[in-house]
Amino acid sequence: MKRAEFESWARDEVDAVESALEAWVPVDAPAGLGLAMRYGVLDGGKRVRPLLVLAAAQTVGGLHEAALRAACAVELIHAYSLVHDDMPCMDNDVLRRGKPTVHVQFGEAQAMLAGDAMQALAFEILTPDEGVPPALQARLCSLLARAAGHAGMAGGQAIDLASIGVPLDEHRLRDMHHRKTGALLQASVLMGAACGSPSATEWAALAAYGDALGLAFQVVDDILDVTQASETLGKTAGKDYDNNKPTYVTVLGLDAARRHAADLRDKARAALASSGLADAAWLSLLADKVVERDN
Repeated sequence: MKRAEFESWARDEVDAVESALEAWVPVDAPAGLGLAMRYGVLDGGKRVRPLLVLAAAQTVGGLHEAALRAACAVELIHAYSLVHDDMPCMDNDVLRRGKPTVHVQFGEAQAMLAGDAMQALAFEILTPDEGVPPALQARLCSLLARAAGHAGMAGGQAIDLASIGVPLDEHRLRDMHHRKTGALLQASVLMGAACGSPSATEWAALAAYGDALGLAFQVVDDILDVTQASETLGKTAGKDYDNNKPTYVTVLGLDAARRHAADLRDKARAALASSGLADAAWLSLLADKVVERDN
């Protein structure tokens, strides 16, 4: 029963995020830029990051207006990173979310600008003239910027590009993915938590949950890259292997990678159990969703 309620809640929240993004991502940006932006972020993706924001905010009784804006902002940062990652100068991919990548559809220059504009729009959405207290705006901007920048996602991507054909041990692989993937997922949880007033114990537990879940997401991504078809993934399967990139499967092996993902889910659940939060059920079920997904 709880899982059915969760799925209903998740559908409603994703619909709310989609409606907000539809309203906030412009159609009329100059020279077709808005069309490229909307193509890159609307009507696709699992919306795991927005759901983490909204679940965490609900768990701590956070301000809904702020949480919805944070959910959209983090999805815009994620979408911009995918637009840039897919470009020929980086991962050079032609398929994303089951359709041609933005640079294939609109050209490389427009794709670069669309990613730039989505990044800026994320912070514009976090700083409305009313509805979100200025101190909370600053806190949300700080959490998102740190997760997306040199110490987080961008830094992890730099390590990833520098590691093609280079053997990495598990420690260095974990550091790369903690930055590249994990930082933004953990920030999603903490941005939701920041919309309320969690205690220091609750904040630390949610940070530990986000850290474990963020790494689990990447481990599962690495597993799916070698076990699923492109049609299921919505992106090119086997890309990491073909590009000679280190992954959890190449470093640990497939079976050990699966065990590691399950262990990380257990670690995330244990963090929630230690938090003292009255109802973290949606966060717990989101951990299941991340580990049990097939795309």
